[in-house]
Amino acid sequence: MEYINVGRSGLKVSRICLGTNMFGEGYVDDGRAFSVIDAALASGINFIDTADMYNDGKSEELVGRAIKGKRDGLVIGTKGFSPMGPGVNDRGLSRKHVIGAVNSSLRRLKTDYIDLYQVHWWDPETPIEETLNTLNDLVRMGKIRYLGCSNFAAWQLAKALWAGDKLGLDKFVSIQLLYNMAQRGIEEEVFPLAEDQGIGVIPYQVLMGGLLTGTYDAAKEPPKDSHMASRHAGGAKTRFWNERTFKLVDEVKKTAAQLGYEPTQIALAWCLSKSPITSVIVGSSKPEQITQNVRSQEIRLPEEVLEHLNSL
Repeated sequence: MEYINVGRSGLKVSRICLGTNMFGEGYVDDGRAFSVIDAALASGINFIDTADMYNDGKSEELVGRAIKGKRDGLVIGTKGFSPMGPGVNDRGLSRKHVIGAVNSSLRRLKTDYIDLYQVHWWDPETPIEETLNTLNDLVRMGKIRYLGCSNFAAWQLAKALWAGDKLGLDKFVSIQLLYNMAQRGIEEEVFPLAEDQGIGVIPYQVLMGGLLTGTYDAAKEPPKDSHMASRHAGGAKTRFWNERTFKLVDEVKKTAAQLGYEPTQIALAWCLSKSPITSVIVGSSKPEQITQNVRSQEIRLPEEVLEHLNSL
């Protein structure tokens, strides 16, 4: 397994990150989720991503149980922002909610600290200075090691970095964003900003909700027991289940066949070839998928292949 620094920080993570938004709910039962996490750790993956909102905190709880006795060697990333209760202050990035959210995540994860705490979305109702000051206090208290953000536009990340500089606070070292062959908008502004400021980009939905496995038929509804048919993939299906995307998938399948790899491995290797990208979040519902995904970080695609994939 290859490990890389998150941006300009000293934190090293595996180039494949295990995403856990499917865990803690019926689609992937707990026993299978534990076996996936065990397979990930055995393969050298040291980076696990979750969030308080995933299945109402159940994903964090499962991760906490699964890593018992193995915590010190791992990098656990979680996120906060989303409504976690009925109250008006049970959401957002206010000082009140952030402190409560971090403490609740620590309890569910059964840990004393979070390696990478990421604010899940931009909060237009809370000054970024309030959020950064709160996060800085939590770092000083030892509850958080590093800070990141998720789903920020380039201008929002730039504003947050500027505010951190101005106030002399700990700054974001990473940004988590949707990115794949069909949705590449972040290349225009986020990538240059991340490279200039030393921010690690951590993409999700790289496999377009599983579409890039190459196993789906555009003319048929996804099988009932497939990931694309699950509640978790609803957004991905709405976004990517279309003629253009299936044509793209066909091209990736052809490239994979020519090179002797699986379509998912080609998609992940393509993503990892982008210089601002630190680690790629990949959800797995079966242990055997881990081995296939991990192999992708060893693949170095020829320039002509990268040019072809970039043109799709």
